[in-house]
Order: sequence, then C-alpha cells, then structure tokens
Amino acid sequence: MQTKIKQSVISGIIATTVMSLLMMLGGAMGMPKMSPPDMLTGMMGVPVAIGWALHFIIGILFAASYIFLFSHWLNKISNRAIRGAVFGIIAFIVAQISFPIMGAMFGNAAMPQPQGSPALMMIGSVMGHIVFGMVVVLTIRPASSFTKQILR
Repeated sequence: MQTKIKQSVISGIIATTVMSLLMMLGGAMGMPKMSPPDMLTGMMGVPVAIGWALHFIIGILFAASYIFLFSHWLNKISNRAIRGAVFGIIAFIVAQISFPIMGAMFGNAAMPQPQGSPALMMIGSVMGHIVFGMVVVLTIRPASSFTKQILR
C-alpha cells in the first residue's frame, strides 16, 4: 500500500510538471495560453502559490486514481503508452466535469477569461491530459512489481 501511495506522489508530480511545461511551451508556440494554477487562483481567490500547490495536488490525486482505480481495468491494454493516452482522456473528461462544479462552489467571477480559439483550447487541453496520462503510466512500476515487493 505504501508503495502505491509513494508511486502516486512521484508519478503525479512528474506528470504534472511535464503537462505544465507543455502548456507553457504551447503558449509560446501560438496555442492559447492555458494555466490551471491561474484558473484555480482566480476561482478560489487564493495566492498563485496556492494555485500551483493545488494544481500539483490534483495531479497526484489523478495519478492515485490511476493506480488504485483504473490500472486493473486499463491493464487489458498491453501497450503502456496507449494505456496512458486512454487514462489521459479519462482524466480530461473528469476535469471537464469537475471544473464547472468547482466554479459553482467557489464562484468563478475572478476566473481568467479564455483568450484564443475555444477549439484550440480544447485540443490543447486534450493533448495535455493525454501526455499527463502517458507520463503517469510510464513512470509507475507495473502491478507485478507491487505484488513482488509486498511478498518479500
């Protein structure tokens, strides 16, 4: 159990870092600027450092959801990169459902207004979440490693 928690934290931090860097590079290459920490900051009325912390906590929770909930179901997909892409799409869908709920809970009057094409923002978000899912799956040890470690 402790190994799964540790893997959730490590893979969540790595995947969130990669996704955040991808978002920053995308903005520099002409994609619409997307910043979940800024969105969280505006929505909740907290300092930007808290927005970044929440962004990473959410990433860790998504990684934990893969390890504890989705890995057994998605292990039917033998290719780890494709498994990660499928998980990334699941994470994207959950984020799309969760964000309006959070906005309703905290009020989203101060949330930054989207700048740029909504279609490009959606494509960028899907791509970011797919990369996130792939990094999560590729950075955790396969389930058989967990079993071997518990049996030692």
